[in-house]
Amino acid sequence: MKRITVLLAEDHMVVRQGLRAILSAESDIEVIGEAANGRHAVEMTRKLHPDVVVMDIAMPLLNGLEATRQILKLFPAAKVLILSAHSDDEYIDRVIALGAVGYLIKQSSAEFLSKAIREAQKGNLVYSPTVSKRLQAHETKSSTRQGEFITNKASRLTSREVELVQLVAEGKANKQIAVELDISIKTVEKHRQALMQKLDIHDTAGLTRYAIAAGIIENSVQVTII
Repeated sequence: MKRITVLLAEDHMVVRQGLRAILSAESDIEVIGEAANGRHAVEMTRKLHPDVVVMDIAMPLLNGLEATRQILKLFPAAKVLILSAHSDDEYIDRVIALGAVGYLIKQSSAEFLSKAIREAQKGNLVYSPTVSKRLQAHETKSSTRQGEFITNKASRLTSREVELVQLVAEGKANKQIAVELDISIKTVEKHRQALMQKLDIHDTAGLTRYAIAAGIIENSVQVTII
């Protein structure tokens, strides 16, 4: 019997180890890789072609939403299952719009996670009960408009621009950004200036506020949490 191959994308090592331990008990599921940030998740998906990518949202360097967008652009048939501590309407709306196959909250049971991976591998949509209830509850004009607002704000940017915004909002200096993106410092400066002009934003604080509003990062406090 062919086992379902899984890539775990989660920046907290303890959580990754826990997820691996849970899934290793399943005879039909095999964890073939782990990624500690969104960029690494994209690279490992390209290299390993897992059946299912279990993706956290709040990760450094590249958040899980943008990583999901890049993965599904490169591999439209990929199955991305979001596993997050947050069940905000805005995040759920964006996950659905991106094409992820499901959204689980981290309070879900080990048994539910395994079942969700099996359903995801089949291409079926799967949500935690709490998320399903929120989806039903927020199907109103106001929530739909808010979801569209957040999604449209983020969709104004290219993948590279999203990466740049996140790194700036995380407090990275131009030299650090150059290393992370494998480009020159001068190129970073040009991209940063062009980005600010595009968004009509004139300082780092403004870019950080934009990153929070667009869901690129969660908030200015959580960025500093390790």
